[in-house]
Amino acid sequence: MLHIEFLTDLGAKVTVDVEHEAQLLDVQRHYGRLGWTSGAIPTGGYQFPLDNEPDFDWSLIGARKWTSPDGEELVIHKGHAYRRRELEAVDSRKMKLPAAVKFSRGAKSTDPEHLREKADGEFEYVTLAIFRGGKRQERYAIPGGARPAAATPARTGPARPQPQAARPAPSAAPVAVADDETPF
Repeated sequence: MLHIEFLTDLGAKVTVDVEHEAQLLDVQRHYGRLGWTSGAIPTGGYQFPLDNEPDFDWSLIGARKWTSPDGEELVIHKGHAYRRRELEAVDSRKMKLPAAVKFSRGAKSTDPEHLREKADGEFEYVTLAIFRGGKRQERYAIPGGARPAAATPARTGPARPQPQAARPAPSAAPVAVADDETPF
């Protein structure tokens, strides 16, 4: 039996039992859709293969895609919005890096020092994820080959109450949750 610890979107720690390692990513997807995370952002951000970027399943890390009213593609993670940036390949005597796609945001004074990266000048930023090189991993893709629909901008006017589906107890096996049930 495996145990995975999540931090809910309200800061509570919850331990979930997983029968077999083959179920681990399904459990992460299930609780990630609720905005729960199972780990801290690593220094430099999560690293994934570039070929996984178009259909990456952001619920694996407790994040979701969102398109702003201006059409900007963002990823929301723990209340922060990360912008999509395309980085060109670097080929110099000192460094050789393939092209990449990075999701990052400006650093805040409350961000841990190990997550802050220096840019040109005094500007600092935090990287959530970077997609560069590597071989595609199907386990990181949205299950069933479905590509996410562009998220709708925030509603204007009063929100209509939505029926709440029954949620399993944290130790129960995950149940598929439709994207429109995501509470954040």
